Amino acid sequence: MSESSAKNPAILLCGHGSRDVEAITEFEALAGHISRQLPERTVMHGFLEFARPTISERLHDLRSSGVNDILAVPGMLFAAGHAKNDIPSVLNNYAAKHDGFEIRYGRELAVDLKLVEAARERIAAAETEAGDSISRADTMLVVVGRGTNDPDANSNVSKVARMLWEGMGFGWTETCYSGVTQPLVADALERVVRLDFRRIIVFPYFLFTGILVKRIYAAADALADTHPEVEVVKASYLNDHPLVIDTFLERLAEIPNGANLMNCQLCKYREQIIGYEKDQGAAQVGHHHHVEGIGTDADHGHSHDHDHHHHGPDDDA
Repeated sequence: MSESSAKNPAILLCGHGSRDVEAITEFEALAGHISRQLPERTVMHGFLEFARPTISERLHDLRSSGVNDILAVPGMLFAAGHAKNDIPSVLNNYAAKHDGFEIRYGRELAVDLKLVEAARERIAAAETEAGDSISRADTMLVVVGRGTNDPDANSNVSKVARMLWEGMGFGWTETCYSGVTQPLVADALERVVRLDFRRIIVFPYFLFTGILVKRIYAAADALADTHPEVEVVKASYLNDHPLVIDTFLERLAEIPNGANLMNCQLCKYREQIIGYEKDQGAAQVGHHHHVEGIGTDADHGHSHDHDHHHHGPDDDA
């Protein structure tokens, strides 16, 4: 390994991927932000499913250009199946086939005070746009997570919601999910509207837009149409908030220092979690070969209103 490569290993941002072109564009913009923050480094991105380049294709590009040391980081908020199994499977399989090619893997963004602050700013901006005629005490905050089949990842959404609720002083909060687990968005909104809050803020705790975020906003619009007596406010997802970029840079800095350790205390693959006992010790195997690199809606000239996932993805992009 050359001295320059040892000092400045290449960076690979590993995204989930999406059929939604706008979601892919936003992820690419994030990679651009990080590249500008680290001008001395080679920064590339790849996707686990649908969009191209795939993670494997990017690894091939880097290796072909003479790179032999890579810091890879999952572009995901929480560690569920994608960050724990699918991405490591791709990285490990590639490294095993190419001697002398080192890939060091970082951890997910996780529950981080910088991200909570970014979320607070997104919610506050939505309040400002809506006006100050309704107090926070009369406002219900609904935080929507992606939803996975990993209870640890799902519980982290609840933790973020609790921190926002207490920190910002809302009257109440509800946590729900866009898929895979309960409660789902539409069910949660129908329940909370009965609590007679004058305003409901719907906040997707997502990194990027995509089919799922757009579906969340559609559910909020439907609630507003059927309950005109309640003001329904849609807050923006995190996207490229400066604190999101700072958190990614922090995760990359952790890798060479050996601080890139996921919290495995409640991981269903390590411990016997109630209801998920059969998953303890499961092999680290990817599940996305059937949709790897098949393209976005732009490639196929149509859009989808259904969801291909039957497992538990972490993020739409």
